Amino acid sequence: MLTNDLDFRLEPRLKELYEQHKIRAQKIDWGYHEFLPWDKGMDFKRVPWDESQVTLPSGVITAIETALLTEVNLPWFTTYLSATFKGSLSVITDFIHTWTSEEDQHSNLLETYLLLTRSVNPKRIHDLRKSVVEGGFEPDFHTPIEAMTYTTLQELATLVFYNNVAKVSSKHDPDL
Repeated sequence: MLTNDLDFRLEPRLKELYEQHKIRAQKIDWGYHEFLPWDKGMDFKRVPWDESQVTLPSGVITAIETALLTEVNLPWFTTYLSATFKGSLSVITDFIHTWTSEEDQHSNLLETYLLLTRSVNPKRIHDLRKSVVEGGFEPDFHTPIEAMTYTTLQELATLVFYNNVAKVSSKHDPDL
């Protein structure tokens, strides 16, 4: 636990920010099922995957896979953050739970999209995902502020990355 240096006077402001986040998030709440091209889905047993089914450029696929493989580390990120802030402010624990829920949605959306559109070999993406999760994630931060800073910067970088992927890929598939 790294909470020794955390200033508990921040709690009222953190609660306020968390509540604002929840209100904003509720206004744009979405389920991944709303955005997926379900009509493109086919059974891999009846119609085996073949590279000729891929319609996206390899760079777009690599970008989506990169995003997915970042998101699938969620169990490790959550475990680390929960351990780091155990016994800390309850608002931080609440935020970790909310954040985990949001990130899980991203992972589900990305993987399901890749499989539905047959953009990737399903066995290969399964193996990649499993390998990344088995590899774990063990950051070496020494203070709560380092953990918060890393997480904040990672979220901002992800936002920029996703927006750029959307710009490039929308001309190849409007569902992206």
